[in-house]
Amino acid sequence: MKKNICFIGFGLIAGSIAKSIRKNNVGYELYVYNRKHPEIPDALLSALNDGAIDGLYSSLEELCDSDIILLCAPVTVNISYLEKLKTIIKDSCIITDVGSVKGNIHEAVTALSMEANFIGGHPMTGSNRTGYENSSDLFMENAFYILTHTDENRSSDIDSMKELVSSIGSIPIVIDCREHDKIVAAISHLPHIIAVSLVNLVHDNDTSDEYMKKLAAGGFKDITRIASSSPEMWQSICVSNSDNINSCIDLFINKLLQFKNAISENDTDYIFNEFSESREYRDSIPSGSSGSLPKIHEIYVDVPDVPGIIAIIATILSSSSVNIKNIGIVHNREFEEGVLRIEFNNARDMSDAIQALKKYSYTLYDR
Repeated sequence: MKKNICFIGFGLIAGSIAKSIRKNNVGYELYVYNRKHPEIPDALLSALNDGAIDGLYSSLEELCDSDIILLCAPVTVNISYLEKLKTIIKDSCIITDVGSVKGNIHEAVTALSMEANFIGGHPMTGSNRTGYENSSDLFMENAFYILTHTDENRSSDIDSMKELVSSIGSIPIVIDCREHDKIVAAISHLPHIIAVSLVNLVHDNDTSDEYMKKLAAGGFKDITRIASSSPEMWQSICVSNSDNINSCIDLFINKLLQFKNAISENDTDYIFNEFSESREYRDSIPSGSSGSLPKIHEIYVDVPDVPGIIAIIATILSSSSVNIKNIGIVHNREFEEGVLRIEFNNARDMSDAIQALKKYSYTLYDR
């Protein structure tokens, strides 16, 4: 008998997970709780017609036989469902979510004594676009998928979640929820706040002729691209992970003050060492980038995870006399689009590569 998964909330991430399960023939029946019953939203009609899901549940009581319940609504909505689900689910049911902040939902789980049934989830992939219509069975491939455990989790349940995550092409990493929130505050949440603050600084201090805006290019555009993310989503993230984000902001302010003092005091050794150490560490990050200061010419490509796909792409580009500087799979695509990242030495090679790959109907994202 097939196990079943029920989604509560069915947008970009839920749709991508469902499509990945279908694509990889993972043995689950897939259902979505339709809180708008008897009305059926267009996205759910599309999912039914696509074969991405097997059916709809019109009441929460129908979730009583679910093996896995995936909470894919906004964080506060997900938390509101926990108390309702507690009296419905069977003992062996696993409840998980897809939120980018884990501490608040784990606190709610603990308050409800549901630790044995809950394993947090954070697929580090997605897009600035939203909705089932933008979902893809490629979003999950080779992406890191964080699982946050509790002290009460059964080891077999953690293994089941790892197996599910691996079966859809993602890379499972099991860590504590508190560690997760500290990590994402530093590598994801703070950079977005910095980007937003820098954009608004330029906006607020531009000349009457907007020369700052006109001349903004290169490094400014590279470091501020992520400022175009969803305001609603980032409002929720900042509120949900406030303590960790504030700690990182304090550390960053101190770092800026040290830089400011070094510049004021003409401390050339400090300035040189900071740039030198940051370049060395930045270049060690497995992204293929040569650093953040030079202009980065790169594209991201949606490709299936099949043997030889990198060789196929490289052959297409080579036949068009395109020189590739670096190429590799993107594992953390939470705020990126495309599975494969290709970097070039110059804008001409990047332009030629875009034209060559479009001939083969690949979906491309340039930066």
